[in-house]
Amino acid sequence: MRIALFVPFVAATVLTAVPAFAQEAGEAQQAGDAAPPAVAEAAEEGKARLSIGAGVAYFPDYEGSNEHTWSPIPAMQGTIAGMSITLLANRVSLDLIPNATGPGWDFQLGPVAVLNLNRSKLSAIEDPRIKALGEVDTALEVGGFVGIGRTGLITSDYDKLSVSLSYRQDVTGIHKSGIWTPSINYATPLSTKTLVGFFATAEIVEDDYARTYFGVTPAGSVASGLPVFVPKGGQKNISFGGMFTVALTGDLTKGLALVTGFNYSKLLGDFADSPLVSIAGSRHQWTGGAGLALTF
Repeated sequence: MRIALFVPFVAATVLTAVPAFAQEAGEAQQAGDAAPPAVAEAAEEGKARLSIGAGVAYFPDYEGSNEHTWSPIPAMQGTIAGMSITLLANRVSLDLIPNATGPGWDFQLGPVAVLNLNRSKLSAIEDPRIKALGEVDTALEVGGFVGIGRTGLITSDYDKLSVSLSYRQDVTGIHKSGIWTPSINYATPLSTKTLVGFFATAEIVEDDYARTYFGVTPAGSVASGLPVFVPKGGQKNISFGGMFTVALTGDLTKGLALVTGFNYSKLLGDFADSPLVSIAGSRHQWTGGAGLALTF
C-alpha cells in the first residue's frame, strides 16, 4: 500500500496545479498581462487558497504484486503568502519558498514526510506466500526536496514545467535506509475548465531497503516456499503517469472538479528479480484512480 509516488499522483498534480494556475492568472492580471476572463475575475494576488479532495485508487497489494485492491485516498493543498503545503494519502510536503510573481521561475525547497505502508498490517495482501513472509512495520520517512519550475513555457502563460529531487530517511528503524527521488512534471490548462498533467520519476534506494521489502531470508524461504534472495540497493524503478481534471462547477480556480489519472511503474534490477516480483508478482506496476477536488 504505497500510494505516494513522488510526484505524487493524480490528486497531487491537480491540487498543486490548479491553485498555482489561479494565483498566476491573478498575478498576470495585476501585471497587465492577458488572462482568461473567468480566471482573472476569480484570482487575486496573494490570496490564500485551499483545495481539498478525496477519491479512490486501484493499486498493487504490495510493491511488486500482480494483484490489486481499491482504497480511499485523501488530498489537500493549501497556499498562504505564496507558500504551499500538500497532503496526498501517506505523503505530506511543504514548499517554503513563495511563488514568483507572474510567469517566470519558481524555486522550491522544503521538508517532506512519507508513511511507508508497504507490506504493513494495513496492506490487503492475498498471496499466501507473501503473507508467510510476515508483515513489515510502518516506516516513517522524513527528508526534504529542492526543485525549480518555469511557468509560462510552452502553451500559455499558465502551463508549468518543473524538476525536483527529494531525499527521505527512515527515522523509525524499519528499513534504516535513504531514498532519492528525482522527478519531472508538466501541467497545462486546456481551457478555464480543463487541465492535463504528466510526470516521470524514479527511486534510488539503499541496500537495507531492498532487503526489507524485496529480500527472502532462509526462515522466510522455509515459511513461504520462495527461494532465498539477498538484493542490493540501486535504482528501484522508473515511473510515468498522467492526469486529467475538469471543473464540474465554476472553473479551475474555484468550485468542484473531477480528477482522474494513472501511473505505470517498472521495477528494475534486483527489485524485478526478487521472488516477490518474478515469481509471486510482476515488475509492471499499474495504479489508477479518480476523485473530486474542491477549490475555494
